[in-house]
This record gives sequence, C-alpha cells and structure tokens, in this order.
Amino acid sequence: MKKSLLLAFTFLIALASYGQSTTDNVKLAMNAGSAKELIKYFNEVTELKIDDAGANYSKIQAESVLREFFQQNQVENFDYIHKGSSPEGLKYNIGMYNAKSGTYRVVILLKEVKGEYVVDTMNFNRE
Repeated sequence: MKKSLLLAFTFLIALASYGQSTTDNVKLAMNAGSAKELIKYFNEVTELKIDDAGANYSKIQAESVLREFFQQNQVENFDYIHKGSSPEGLKYNIGMYNAKSGTYRVVILLKEVKGEYVVDTMNFNRE
C-alpha cells in the first residue's frame, strides 16, 4: 500500500512538473518532502548545508542527506519569500521550510548548465 501510494505521488509530481521551471519543481519536491524528486534538479555536485554542517555532495550523497533531513523535519509547508538573479546569470531563491520540528530559512542558488538551471547550492538555516 505504501509503495503504491508513493508511486502514485511520484507520478503526480512528474505530471505536475511537466513544463515548469526548476524553481517550481524544487518547490513541489520540498513540499512533498521528497529527496528523490529534489535531487533531479541538482547539479552533478551540489553544495548542501544544514545549519553549520555541510559539504559538496554528489546527487546520491545529497539524496541520502536530504532524506534524513526530511525524516527528522517533516514538512508542513515550503514557500518562496524572495527570488532574484545576478547580472552573471545566476538565480537565487529564499524560502521558508516550515516543519513540525521548527522553521528553516532555505537559500537556493541555481546556475545554468547545458541550457537548464540546476541547484548548485542549498543552505538550510534554523530560524
């Protein structure tokens, strides 16, 4: 039952994400608390930081770190509070991740790789 529910949810995320931007897809994955979906929008190596602990992770490593984070901090809501871009073509988003365990400010830096924007840096800081 759990597997079929997860499969259906993953399908809905995939369907909803068709034609949407990386920023929108990241928001959907964050609201789902799905590390598996979230890393689809990561660079091959991404800087991931949670509070003061962080490093550069491959997608597989980042998925593991995020899965643990989402299990310990079940999402209630994630929404962007600010979006912007730099003259160099980088995009950044600042969001609030509200969990049962507390609130985190999330800073996401996206850069263009092969014509698509990917998450290059993601920082979670407890409020």
